[in-house]
Amino acid sequence: MLKKILITAGPTREMLDPVRFLSNLSTGEMGYTLARMAQARGYHVTLISGPTALQPPSGVKFISIMSAEELQCACRKEFPKQDALVMSAAVCDFTVASRHPQKIQRTKIRSLQLRQTPDIVAGLAKKKGKRIVIGFCLETVDWLERAGEKLRRKGLDGIVANYYQKGHVPFGNRRINAAFLDHRTTRLLKKQSKSQVSLALLRWLETLSKKSVKN
Repeated sequence: MLKKILITAGPTREMLDPVRFLSNLSTGEMGYTLARMAQARGYHVTLISGPTALQPPSGVKFISIMSAEELQCACRKEFPKQDALVMSAAVCDFTVASRHPQKIQRTKIRSLQLRQTPDIVAGLAKKKGKRIVIGFCLETVDWLERAGEKLRRKGLDGIVANYYQKGHVPFGNRRINAAFLDHRTTRLLKKQSKSQVSLALLRWLETLSKKSVKN
């Protein structure tokens, strides 16, 4: 039975030096809304979040992180205790190969060497057992095709696909178009609020959990 849900939210920040970082436009609105609605639905919720301007929902276990490495460590610790993971955090895909201990002077450096951050959800999915793992992806082109490829490659039970284009900016508290993909179906959601998407996602998660138990 599905009782405990781990939710990740917000961006990660990959520090270049003490005052600059690489990141993205995620506000955490999706993950925080999902955590609030899951808690109201009776689930025991753990929310791991990168930096946002949002207040953690009342009644959830809250863990604050900054970098992809910190998020990975927190997820590895919490995931074995859960029945499901919803990875809505927007993990920065790149970090610097070597963080500078002091502020980088523009006259002293011409380039930065980057390396990939770990694929956290794919790593967790390899050890999921009977747990349900749902990922998120945001694309600018071919969003459904790329979401389907990531669903299969990462070994997920489902993935929430979204896209960024002129006229469709999915960040913050606004209505969005999205899609739920699993290994059998693709469901499109049009002009839905984050609350509506969250409720639909929780119902989808419950359905996937019941199918997993039967199998």
